[in-house]
Amino acid sequence: MDVQMPVLDGLEATRRIRRIETEEHRETRTPIIGLTANALKGDRETCMHAGMDDYIAKPMRNDELLAALARVLPQAVL
Repeated sequence: MDVQMPVLDGLEATRRIRRIETEEHRETRTPIIGLTANALKGDRETCMHAGMDDYIAKPMRNDELLAALARVLPQAVL
């Protein structure tokens, strides 16, 4: 999820997704990895507080993406 999207940023989009999951009593949680080009101190915490499962600063390396996917996706998917 791009943190800095126009109109609806990734933080608010994530909050809305989490709210829907709660309101609809969904059994599974949508995995969300935050991506941002402006990696500032505190960004990771802000993303996690919004409900994201992980965070990667751009430009990202393939190994960073694979590691984040391994952390948030069930093993059966990988």
